[in-house]
Order: sequence, then C-alpha cells, then structure tokens
Amino acid sequence: MKIILSIIRKEFIQIFRNRVMLPFIFIVPIIQMIVLVFAANLEMKEIKFVVVDNDLSSTSRRLTSEFTGSRFFNFRGSSFDMQSAEAMLAKDDADLIIHFNHGFEKDLRMKNSAPVQLLVNAVNSTKASLVNAYAGNIIMDFNRKIRMEWLGAEGNSRVKSLDISTAFWYNPELNYKIYMLPGILVILVTIIGMFLTALNLVREKELGTSEQINVTPIRKFHFIFGKLFPFWVIALFELAFGLTVGKFFFHLPILGSLGLLFLFASVYLLVVLGIGLLISALSSSQQQVMFLSFFFMLTFILMSGIFTPVESMPQWAQTVNIINPFAYFMKVIRMILLKGSGFRDIACDFYSILVYAGLILSLAVWRYRKVS
Repeated sequence: MKIILSIIRKEFIQIFRNRVMLPFIFIVPIIQMIVLVFAANLEMKEIKFVVVDNDLSSTSRRLTSEFTGSRFFNFRGSSFDMQSAEAMLAKDDADLIIHFNHGFEKDLRMKNSAPVQLLVNAVNSTKASLVNAYAGNIIMDFNRKIRMEWLGAEGNSRVKSLDISTAFWYNPELNYKIYMLPGILVILVTIIGMFLTALNLVREKELGTSEQINVTPIRKFHFIFGKLFPFWVIALFELAFGLTVGKFFFHLPILGSLGLLFLFASVYLLVVLGIGLLISALSSSQQQVMFLSFFFMLTFILMSGIFTPVESMPQWAQTVNIINPFAYFMKVIRMILLKGSGFRDIACDFYSILVYAGLILSLAVWRYRKVS
C-alpha cells in the first residue's frame, strides 16, 4: 500500500508540474463546455424562405404571413418565377420555397382541397427534415383555422371546437442546451480518462523511465494502479466542476441522485482508463497515441447518441454500439439528471458497464505486461 501511495503522490506532483497538461485538464474543458453548449445546437431559428405566389389571393397571403410571423422563419422575398427562386435555393440564399399555383384559393373553396408545393434544400438531411416538419405544422394549423372559419360562416353548429393542450416532460421549455450539456460532459470526462492516461503512460516509454521501473521491485499492478488513479480522481473532479457550471450558468436540472451518477461515472471511468491503458500498450510514441485515440473517440462520439437517438440508427449500428462506452454514459447521465431515474432504471446499463470494465482492464493489463 505504501508503494502505491508513493506512486500516486509522484504522479500528482508530476501532473501539476507539467505546464502543458495542467491547462489541458482544467482550462480547456471548461472553455469547450461553454462554447459547445451554444454551438452544438440542432434548433432551427433562421430558416430562409422564398414565396412564389401565382395566386395572389387573400388566402395565400394569409398563409405566407403565418410563416413570416413565426420566430423560426426568415422571409427572403417573393417571386412569380420558379427558376429565380430555385436559383436562390441553389446558392443557399434560401432553405425553403413555398409555391402557390394559380387558383389556389378557388380550389380550396370549391374542391375543398388545394396543393401547396414545398421545395426544401436537402443537402443537410437533418436540417431538411426539421424545415419540412416546421413548415408542415404551420400549414396544418392554418388549414384547421381556415376551415373552422369557413364552416362557421355556413353554420358554426356543424363543428365542435376541440382544444388540445400539450406538455413536454423533462424539458418543458425545449431548451436544447439542457439536452446537450450532459452529453458534452461525458465527452470531456472521457478525454481526461482515456486520452491523457494514454499520453502519460507512453511518455514514460519515450523518456525511458518505464524500463527503469521494470527493473525495480515495484509490481506491475502497483505501477498501473498508481498511474491510473490520479486521472480517475481528476476526471471525477471535472464531472463535479462541470455539473456546478451547468447548474449555475445553464440552469441544468439535477432531478436524480448525484451519488448514483458518480457511482456510475466511477465504474465508467474504469472502462475508459482501461481503453487508455490498452492504447498506450499498443503505441510506442505519443503521436501514435493521438492517432489511435482520435479514431476511437471520433467513432464512439458519433455513435453515442449525443446528436441523434441511438434507436434511429440501423440495427447493425445498434449492435456494434454494445462496445461503445460513450453510449452507456450518454444515456445514463441524461436519465439521472433530466428524468430523475433511480438505480432500478439504469441497472442493466450499470451491470453492463461493470462487466465491460472488468474485461477491458484485464485485457489492457495483460497486453501491457506482454510489451513491457
């Protein structure tokens, strides 16, 4: 025990003396969290649209005003020529074209239906889906109101009003920052646990100190535990500090148990520390560590569900996601903080990550021993 404590003490001294690593641990993550929470936003608030109105009726102008009055849409002009409107769409001067054919209002009154053409810039499929959904909701709401008015003119007794009220659970104000902040915390904590651990261990190889330690009476277990423990503590501190910043600056709701969250985070960090140890065992230089870490981090982040739900991925991707530690913590941190979930709700993920930690640490220690 005395040997382990000496190694841990040495590691903390070495970390706090490193002028490069210290800002990377304490300053960079906070800047990233504050910037990314505002930048990583899938809300559409500036949808540029153009109107091609060949009907020039009161109904077409009224539907156009529904779009201009929305906080999500930005009116960029009108035209009678589809070619000029499509040119604006091609140059990214417009995201949406709303086209009214001649006789739109007449068909709506006489035939009880009339087409409205929507042309959406679908280079970005996610953005196009949101634009189409927003526009569709406005048109459906307008359709309901106009029919109520016309039927009311004929005889309001034929229609009974139906009021629908909606309530959003867990994030009633639909604040996207509340959804993104827990996911960004997962990424920052993982960077500390995986990337810095691998860099620190490989740096020992480059300096030649690992060979010197191998000829001492220090056991491999003592060396590895003493190397990993400081970054485990620092990563938990980063999580606590990030939650504090999120609570006071972004009003992040913490509905669940913080003890349960840190329990899961403690086990999760064993997984990422094991991956960092494995990467360092497979690498002989810090440059190789950066390439391997970049590959794993980028793949894990994009498949973690931080931007899109895991359930919307293909079945093969969901199967592969079993080995993605990000996906487990991304799901659990949102469940605990935003839903107030208890241990029973996350039990399956907890035991899965516990088994994962045992397997990856065993593999990493075995591999590290083989190359030492």
